[in-house]
Amino acid sequence: MTDIGSSRPAAQAFELVLDKGESRVAEFEVRARSPLQKLQHFLHANPTAVPAIVLLLSVAAFGFTVGPRFLSMFNLSLIIQQVTIIGVIGAAQTLIVITAGIDLSVGAIMVLCSVIMGKLAVTIGLPAPIALVVGVAAGAGCGVLNGTLVTRLKLPPFIVTLGTWSIFFALNLWYSASETIRSQEVAKIAPLLQALGTPVNVLGARFTYGSFFMLGLVASIWFALNRTAFGRHLYAVGDDPDAARLSGIRTDRILFSVYVIAGVICALGAWTLIGRIGSISPQAGQTANLDSITAVVVGGASLFGGRGSIIGTLIGALIVGVFRNGLALSDVDVLWQEFAVGWLIIIAVALDQWIRKVSA
Repeated sequence: MTDIGSSRPAAQAFELVLDKGESRVAEFEVRARSPLQKLQHFLHANPTAVPAIVLLLSVAAFGFTVGPRFLSMFNLSLIIQQVTIIGVIGAAQTLIVITAGIDLSVGAIMVLCSVIMGKLAVTIGLPAPIALVVGVAAGAGCGVLNGTLVTRLKLPPFIVTLGTWSIFFALNLWYSASETIRSQEVAKIAPLLQALGTPVNVLGARFTYGSFFMLGLVASIWFALNRTAFGRHLYAVGDDPDAARLSGIRTDRILFSVYVIAGVICALGAWTLIGRIGSISPQAGQTANLDSITAVVVGGASLFGGRGSIIGTLIGALIVGVFRNGLALSDVDVLWQEFAVGWLIIIAVALDQWIRKVSA
C-alpha cells in the first residue's frame, strides 16, 4: 500500500505516533561537580592519597615544632625501625580487612610463634633454621584454624579471631611457662633468630635487616594484589561476595587461603619481633592487634571490605610512628600519645565514610 502520488509506503498508525514521540532512548544526567565533590571523587579513586598527605603534613608539623632533632636522618630511620613490626603484622591485617573481615588474633599468633621458635632453638637445642620452619608452620596452622572456622562454620571473623586470640594466648603462656628467654641466651645459642635486628648504616641513617624485610614483604604483597588474579579475586570477595560467587570465584577458597597467608606473615613477624627486642617474651607484642588495625585504617582501607592497599598500610604505620616519635620528642606523656592515636582512628573511619558516599 502506497500514498497517492508518492512511492513511499503508507505509514501505519503506530508508526506515526512513534515519529512524533521522544527519540532519546536513555541518557545520564551530567551534573556539574563542585570542588568538594571533585576532591571526593579524587580521594575515592586514589585510596593512598589521604594517608600520604597526612604523613607529609605530620612530618612538616613535627619538623616545625620539634626542630632538627626530629628531621635528622637518625631519627627518621629510627621511626622506620620502630614501625617494622606494625608494618609486617599490618600486612597480614590488610589482607583480612580487604575481604571485609578482621583478625584479632594476629598479635597472639606472632607471640606464640616466637615462643615456639625460641623454645625449640634455645631450650631444646634444635638447629635455628629448623626452629624457624616449625614456627612458620605453626603460624600457618593458626591460620588454618581461623580459615576453617570462618569458611566451614560460617562464623563471623570478629568472633572467630576473638576466640582464637584467647586460645593462642593461653597456649603461649602454657608452652613458655610464662618465662622469658634472655637475649644473651638467644645470641649465644641461636643468633639466627636475632638476624633481622642486625643494624645497617646507610648515609647516616640506621636501619635493620628487619626494615628491609618489611619493605620486601610489602612489595611482594603489592604485586600479588595488583598484578595477579588472586588479588583481583580478593577485592571482589570483599566488595560483594555474592556477586563474586556468581561470577565463578570460589569465595571460600579465597577466604581460607587469606587466613593461612596471614598466619604465615604473623610467624615471619615473630622472627622480626625477636630481632627487634632480642629476647623472647610471652608478654611481648601485646598491642600488636590494635597497632595493626590502626595502621590499616589510617592507611585508607575500609573496614567494610573491597577497598585498601598495602602501600596505604605502610604509610599508616609510618603516620602512627611519626605521631608517637614526634610527641615523645615534644615530652608529651604516653597517655596523651595514645589519646592522639585514638583520634587518628576515629578521624580515619569518618573520612572513609565520607569518601565512600561518592559511590552511593
